[in-house]
Amino acid sequence: VTCSSPFQGPPPPAVQSLSSSTPKTTMACNDEVIWQVINNYHCSFKAKVNAQTQNFCKNEYNVTGLCNRSSCPLANARYATIREQDGTLYLYTKCIERAHLPKQLWEKRKLKANYAKALEQVDKLLEFWPKFLVHKNKQRLTKMHQYLIRVRKLAARNEPETVTLPNRKEKMLRRKEAKAERAAQLDNAIEKELLERLQSGTYGDIYNFPTRQYEKALQEVEEEEEEEEEEE
Repeated sequence: VTCSSPFQGPPPPAVQSLSSSTPKTTMACNDEVIWQVINNYHCSFKAKVNAQTQNFCKNEYNVTGLCNRSSCPLANARYATIREQDGTLYLYTKCIERAHLPKQLWEKRKLKANYAKALEQVDKLLEFWPKFLVHKNKQRLTKMHQYLIRVRKLAARNEPETVTLPNRKEKMLRRKEAKAERAAQLDNAIEKELLERLQSGTYGDIYNFPTRQYEKALQEVEEEEEEEEEEE
């Protein structure tokens, strides 16, 4: 006697629909859930300037710098961006298969220094990607390439380098200068007073000093006083 198993034959339509669901649909659902949480609740990368204007994103992997559904690197399982490191441009692509390894989530590819060849690389590497990401990455490549050209031109100029000093050090230098000026004024006042006393003969023959240097110093003092009177 042969008995037919109830599990033989084709599966019911509900099971077929579940089994035929692709990973893309699952990823899209997950991305939508993540975006709803980020957009409606808290996101540490969101920067609000005004309530009525566009929000910005501080995430280093954001391709546009704007906070929206298409540009969010957290709410898109398939994502690509361009970053610069030490004057070299790299294309970063997100590998969702490495989601359990955040350190290895992004795949890094070096772009060529030539602008036209770098554009060809982007076209080739993002051939089957969404057109929005391809277009935004090309725009980002253009802007960053122009930025690197300006950096090289500025580096080639021989301009004096401006060095900033902390406020505490500046105050200390000002105090030292003022103290040195007061000390110099005191020394000059003492020297002038001694010359006047020697000239008036206050000390008499107590001190034996060279006469020539003394007369020369007196002559310099008289010349300075005459110059000051003429200026007045």
